[in-house]
Amino acid sequence: MISHKLSVAPMLDWTDRHCRYFYRLMSQHTVLYTEMVTTGAILFGKGDYLGFNTEEHPLVLQLGGSDPKALTECAKIAEQQGYDEININVGCPSDRVQNGRFGACLMAEPELVADCVSQMKAAVNIPITVKSRIGIDNLDSYEFLHQFIETVTKADCKHFIIHARKAWLTGLSPKQNRDVPPLDYSRVYKIKQAFPQLEISINGGIKSFSEANKHLQYVDGVMIGREIYNSPYMLAEADQQIYQQTNKYIISRTEVVEQMSEYINAHVANGGKAWHILRHMLGLCNGLAGARQFRRHLSECASATNADAKVLQHALSLVDINKA
Repeated sequence: MISHKLSVAPMLDWTDRHCRYFYRLMSQHTVLYTEMVTTGAILFGKGDYLGFNTEEHPLVLQLGGSDPKALTECAKIAEQQGYDEININVGCPSDRVQNGRFGACLMAEPELVADCVSQMKAAVNIPITVKSRIGIDNLDSYEFLHQFIETVTKADCKHFIIHARKAWLTGLSPKQNRDVPPLDYSRVYKIKQAFPQLEISINGGIKSFSEANKHLQYVDGVMIGREIYNSPYMLAEADQQIYQQTNKYIISRTEVVEQMSEYINAHVANGGKAWHILRHMLGLCNGLAGARQFRRHLSECASATNADAKVLQHALSLVDINKA
């Protein structure tokens, strides 16, 4: 059974397998999510959309789709691949997602979401969860959210991750939808009170583990996205601060660089590009003297044709190593 006290949000173009490997070096317990993968990509695409490193567990696949049959087929494949859970995206507000009839627009179709959950659960033995907003457009009341949760719960969905902002499906970009609609954490707390038997995680605007622990007084889990991506080394203290692993050894930035250097060189040896990995590490030294030089060196040198782990090692040498 996975503990969802802390998870890293699924972030399109960001939380790929290289990013997740990097994060797992710093925290053993934090739950990691894939980027959203559409059912069409899995069933008809030619790329390896479901590949991951065995070190990434606990790992959740986030699926985008609204056809119960397609979602069920993808759930079977994901279970065979070894994913620990599957999460249905009912929160993304982008036009592209709406045109595919999935993401946040599905909040207006709770019976369909319930049908998807029900059919997927009947086909696999791993948990099926739902990530939503608190509302969409003018469907923005507590009663609307309560009805959505109540309907989907009847399909035996036991874990909801709720982004504490509503989504405007017209007039705002996905980026604006992460900042403009106001946060309403109290509405998520109220849902937990109304459904004490459910596991409720909260997402949106959380910037520190001290904030996370305050939320954990009211809900079961906290999901953090951009803050971790921008300052990933905060994960090194996650197991201590969130999971109370007081004896947990905190890996140093220098050790992170050493282990990622091996990973980078193996990736390059297999024909990969160093930048595919190093782009996720730009914020590793944020807060230290020399962090700007670290970021600049990676940005300028990591995309070179012959770039390898030496780029990362030199970047670290520009930082005050005594604090790394």
